[in-house]
Formats: sequence, C-alpha cells, structure tokens
Amino acid sequence: MKRQTQALLVHLLTATGAVFAMLALLAAAQEQWSVMFLWLVVAFAVDGVDGPLARKYDVKENAPRFDGVLLDLIIDYLTYVFIPAFALFQSDLLPGWTGWFAIIVITFASAMYFADSRMKTSDNSFQGFPGCWNMLVIVMFAVKPDFWVIVGLVSVLAIAMFLPLKFIHPVRTRRWRKLSLPIALLWTIFAGWAAWVDFHPESWAHWGLVLTSVYLIFVGVVQQLVPVRN
Repeated sequence: MKRQTQALLVHLLTATGAVFAMLALLAAAQEQWSVMFLWLVVAFAVDGVDGPLARKYDVKENAPRFDGVLLDLIIDYLTYVFIPAFALFQSDLLPGWTGWFAIIVITFASAMYFADSRMKTSDNSFQGFPGCWNMLVIVMFAVKPDFWVIVGLVSVLAIAMFLPLKFIHPVRTRRWRKLSLPIALLWTIFAGWAAWVDFHPESWAHWGLVLTSVYLIFVGVVQQLVPVRN
C-alpha cells in the first residue's frame, strides 16, 4: 500500500469521530445516557490512536490536502465539550439555573481554549485544563454527587483552562508515560464498563473511574512540582 494511501486512511479514521459524535448526540437527545457514553468512549479510543498513526505515516507530507489538526479539533470539540455539556444540562444532575450556568461556561471557555495558540507545552502536554469535559461528565453520571459539587468542579476547571498549569497528554507526554498510558487505557475500560452497566451504583468501575481521573488531572501539576532528574 502506498504511503499516501496509508496517510489518507488515517484522516478517514479521524473523521469517523464525527460519526460517533452524531450517534452519541442522537442517543443523548433520547436521554439514552449509557449509549451516548459508549459512543463517546469509542470516539475517545479513536482519538487516542489516530495521533500516533498520523505521525507514523506523516500525514502532513503524504496527505496534505486535509488538515489533520483542524479535523481533530472539530471532532474533539464535539465529543469532549459540546455533547457532554448537553448531557449535563439535559439530565437531572443540575436543576434550574445551574444547568444553564454549566453549559454556558463549558462551551464558551472551551471555544476560547481550543483557539488558544499556546495550549501546548514544550513536552507536548497541555497548558491549562484541556477541555476534557467528557471525562468529568461521565464521572458525574457514575457518582451522582450533589449539584453544588458539579457546579464547583465546572467553575474550577473552567478557570484552570487559562492558568499556567500543566495537564499531560497520556500518549505524547514522555515523562512517566509508562504509567500514564496504561492508566489512560484503564480509564477507557472503566468508562466503557460503567456505561455498559448503565451506571449501576454498586459497579466497581465507578471507583476505577474516579481514581484514574484524579491521576490524569493532577499528574501534570505534580510534574511541575517535581523537577526532572538529569
């Protein structure tokens, strides 16, 4: 198979995320939350593998007609921001004005963040919380905390998007990647299992979701505090 064809197939793989986003949105419109999250988990898995493939087959050189970065950003906004925010609003987790507050803050702040030319750090991590609202929302569906907890988390993470705090990319951040990548894979498994059992309150996947999410959120800040040894 020609290198150009392989590179084009990587773009096509990335584009499937838009299809999964639509399937998730259709499920959300019918309040089939488990189905919605299953499609978002599939989209998350695709997003995890298309980047390494794009670099392996050098899509910028071999399939330059399509901008893989732009394509990825469009799909990420749908699957990481727009659909999770809609689910949070449409569910019964946030009553009254709190639902409006969440969707306005999430969508507005994320739009500005996704356009931020300084979102990436020198070690391929993110500067500021990278708008992974899908991760927060699925944990909220699993744990179902008081609505004030959700409002507080949305507020803190929205502010953290524009602070000089480091958040890792599990695949591209090389430091501690041997630990971070397996934990990201475990998060995907826990998320898929939690949705598969329709967020049953006694599911062991809930604890796994919480623990892996805490690691993925705070490990970048820990790396900032712990100097790199020569």
